[in-house]
Amino acid sequence: MARAKRKTAASPDRATAYALAVVAGDVVAGPHVRNACRRHLDDIQRDDIFFDGFEGDRIIEEFFESKLKLSEGQFDKQAFNLHPSQDFIVGSIFGWKRVDGTRRFRRAYIEQGKGNGKSPMAGGIGLCGLLYDGEAGAEIYSAGATKEQAGILFRDAVKMVVQSPDLDERIKRSGSAGKEFNLAYLKNGSFFRPVSRETKKTGSGPRPHFALIDELHEHPDSGIIEMLERGFKFRRQPLLLMITNSGSDRTSVCRDEHEHAVKVAAGNRDAKDDDAHYLGEIIDDTTFSFVCGLDVGDDPLTDPSCWAKANPLLGITITEEYLAGVVKQAKDIPSKLNNILRLHFCVWTDAETAWMTRTALEPCIASFEKEQHRGKSIWMGCDLSQNKDITALACVVRTGEVEVEAERDGKIQSVLKPTFDAWIEAWTPGDTMEARAIKDKQPYGEWAKAGFINAPKGLSIRYDHVAQAVAEYAHDFQVKCLAYDRYAFRRGFEPECEKLGISVEFVEHPQGGTKKGEPNQAMKDAAEAAKRKPEGLWMPGSVRMLEDAISEGRIRLLRNPVLISAMMSAVTDEDRWGNYWLAKERATNKIDCAVALAMAVGAAHAYEGAPAKKFQMLFVG
Repeated sequence: MARAKRKTAASPDRATAYALAVVAGDVVAGPHVRNACRRHLDDIQRDDIFFDGFEGDRIIEEFFESKLKLSEGQFDKQAFNLHPSQDFIVGSIFGWKRVDGTRRFRRAYIEQGKGNGKSPMAGGIGLCGLLYDGEAGAEIYSAGATKEQAGILFRDAVKMVVQSPDLDERIKRSGSAGKEFNLAYLKNGSFFRPVSRETKKTGSGPRPHFALIDELHEHPDSGIIEMLERGFKFRRQPLLLMITNSGSDRTSVCRDEHEHAVKVAAGNRDAKDDDAHYLGEIIDDTTFSFVCGLDVGDDPLTDPSCWAKANPLLGITITEEYLAGVVKQAKDIPSKLNNILRLHFCVWTDAETAWMTRTALEPCIASFEKEQHRGKSIWMGCDLSQNKDITALACVVRTGEVEVEAERDGKIQSVLKPTFDAWIEAWTPGDTMEARAIKDKQPYGEWAKAGFINAPKGLSIRYDHVAQAVAEYAHDFQVKCLAYDRYAFRRGFEPECEKLGISVEFVEHPQGGTKKGEPNQAMKDAAEAAKRKPEGLWMPGSVRMLEDAISEGRIRLLRNPVLISAMMSAVTDEDRWGNYWLAKERATNKIDCAVALAMAVGAAHAYEGAPAKKFQMLFVG
């Protein structure tokens, strides 16, 4: 097959133009992207492969920018004009060829900060494989760790089809509007559909032309990748496209692919994140690598100039103001630090243990009379202690709403969020208080005298005291629900409530990070109003809701040193997917009040219906 002419140095193709700009230092990029650009320019000189810049530009200009339109927010109905970094990705995937004219790259690994348009770009690549790649009976799959995740990328593709009269006329959509499950190009017997990890269990034997793996860092294993790649043997030029944020599990399939991509870009089998010296050897000629990341010594918390290395679309799909906001959260709430570094600055992290800083907490501490809310709706959380510890009861009342910038469905929007007042009551056994004050190094006696903690006589907590408090709240307020953990509830607390004839609805709220409770009817109704899947209460969700309320200044906490001590003493545990929760066994002091507060805040949010959306700020994808 005759080779396509290369564009001249004076007028390079768009992928090569980006590579030249990066290598020259005219475009800010991280070490692995710089290596990928060096590799591109070196490989142009090779004779055993060739780069067809005209073909790359054709796909960019005649398909992406002529046929595809974006949807939602400020980009609604605009042509999908690719950013130069996307020129490099798309142009490289479709432009690099083997000597027989088939595509060189069979695998592509893209790792970028959240909000840099990975999903719509991948959706566009999938549509290109469906329509413009000349493959009869093409099977295009978007694959996620869950059905919901697989659907995000697919929905981006569906929206682009709907926005384009030309594509909408040629592609048949299956499913109702907003619930499509298949795109069919009947002319050549091809389709595009989402799949999840459960597909690997069916044994159906897909034969993918393109397999698009979304959020690889969330995949628990390589099962779906292996299943889809096995079907490549039936195709002449298949493509496995993996898009992801950075992760935290260094034994995961995502970490394996990340490390391989770093070595491929550097042409260096010993290349690592902190030492990616470029050697230019051929490690894997079939893998395209675009790994965003920071240089050694970069500090995104203090130096905004490095943000573009992890966020090539900074200023377009994601703003400096937004990143400045998440950096402030990382400084104020340590438990958010690692997820922010990972999601927004492409830093592979380990689990974070700290939770709250005094800087974040102090603005929320206030003095108010809880009686001012008498008669209003409240939500409660109860952490029942062991017999010698602290039992805590937290109350949350909604006070209004405030406009904040937040992420919804992968897009940055200005939304109205609820504001709250909250307070706690705490109990500890009076007869053992002095001994435990010495052991715990806490002034329990002083707190009790000041009325901040209840210390009834006895060697253990009497649940009838807590039940009596709940009864009083039920009399003075409209208690929507009381969130509880199973520990000591059935055998101790619930019987005491029954004795008093308390009619409050109890809703299970497991502690730890592995289990969810069952949603009650009110939560189901709220979920339906918000058009979301109803879910029960669980600690990772409640902790994040409390964090957000604190960092966004949406909650006032009635001044109480018992609560402040608990908040400042709390630490977290984290799982491989970035979910974290308050860990009692690792805390420096008793954190029962913080746990109860998180439970109450989680319960209050579970009763929230659809958020009041004011306007969409950014299309993030």
